[in-house]
Formats: sequence, structure tokens, C-alpha cells
Amino acid sequence: MIKALKRFVENQNFNPGPSGIFLNPFFIARRGLAKNIKKLSFEISGRILDVGCGTKPYKSFFNYTEYIGLEFDTGIDSEKKSADYYYDGKTFPFESESFDSVVCNQVMEHIFEPEDFLKEIFRVLKSQGKLLLTVPFVWDEHEQPFDFARYSSFGLKHLLEKNGFEIITHKKSVNDISVIFQLLSDYFYKISIKNKFLKWVVMFLLIFPSNLIGIMFGKLLPDNNDLYLDNIILAEKI
Repeated sequence: MIKALKRFVENQNFNPGPSGIFLNPFFIARRGLAKNIKKLSFEISGRILDVGCGTKPYKSFFNYTEYIGLEFDTGIDSEKKSADYYYDGKTFPFESESFDSVVCNQVMEHIFEPEDFLKEIFRVLKSQGKLLLTVPFVWDEHEQPFDFARYSSFGLKHLLEKNGFEIITHKKSVNDISVIFQLLSDYFYKISIKNKFLKWVVMFLLIFPSNLIGIMFGKLLPDNNDLYLDNIILAEKI
């Protein structure tokens, strides 16, 4: 029973259902990411490389012949990841033009040399291969000390075009007032995380109401494309 409950809670981390509003302090952000990735998932197929795959939370969204997870070997939390391969942070351990598609979710902010990183993605993609890239714009520092950058939509466009990609679709996830409530929830979570009992008290008394109010206000008030949580980009190798 306890194992089943733990598994249910873990499943709410990246693709939260309605109950995730009670359990996930990042509910608004993760729901927005999953929704936008799912909308573009039909563009990603064949032999897929998931760069910075973590636990491969969105694997089920895609139609693939082979799904390979790649991680940078930091020596931290390796047992929690589902990587098939690890690399040295410079060169992917694959031949050139060996993948039909690449997925890269919430990784670019952890890359100190983004152009070298994009060149490796370009190299392993086949001609006209697709890249589905998600990158934070407004977010706190995380996974310290491996958090190096935040990217605007213009910065990402410049980097991708400079390194051989053409942007097909660019969406801004959580581009309404709920971005403020997500940051508030994140603040509550960060100040309570070290105490397990306090964390759950804060989750139900502060974070859940913040999530709920943010969603309601997000539906009532107009969008603002200048303030948002995440960039979601579909690009093609040209």
C-alpha cells in the first residue's frame, strides 16, 4: 500500500493529473510543460535521443522505434536516472546523423557552453531531423551548482539559428498571472523542504491554495507573452 502510494505521488511529478494540485509544488509549471510537449509530440518519432533524460518522464508521449536516454555523468543521483548512456559533457557517444529526433527537456540552463552542446545535437541528428527543446525563462536556481543560465525567446532563436536549426514552432508555457503563483509555491516549498512534516503542512495549507488561486486567476485575466515560465521549441536541422 505504501509503495503504491509512493509510486502514485512520483507519477504526479512531471505529468500531473487533477490530484497533482494537492501533491506537486510545481504543479502549474509541470502541467504547462506536459501539455505543450504533448501537443508537439507527433512531430517527434523514429529513433529518438533524449538528452538529459532523467527518468524519461515524457517517453510515453512519443511514437518511436527506439528511445535512448543520455545523461552527463556528474556522479550525483545516478541511481535515480534512467539513462542508457552517460557522456563526459563534451562529445555524445554516438555516430553522426544516427537519430531521427532529439528531445531535450529543461537541460540548456545547466550547460555552460551552449553552442558546443547544440553542435553535438546537430551532429547526431539526421538531415531534417527534429529537435524538441524546452528551456526555463523565469525560475529559481536549482540543481546547484549546475545552474548556469536563463534564456529569453530571442536568445534561443539566435543560438539555434547560429548552430544550424530552423525554428518551426515556439510556444511560451504559463504566460499568464499563474506564473506569479507558481513562483510563490516554489518559495514556500524551498523554505520547508528540509523538514518532512513541515513540508506537507506547507503543501496543504499554502502551496495547494496558491496553485488553485493561480489557475483560477490565469483563466480570468489576460495573458502576458513577456512574462512566462518556459520556452517550448520545435526546430529542424537544416
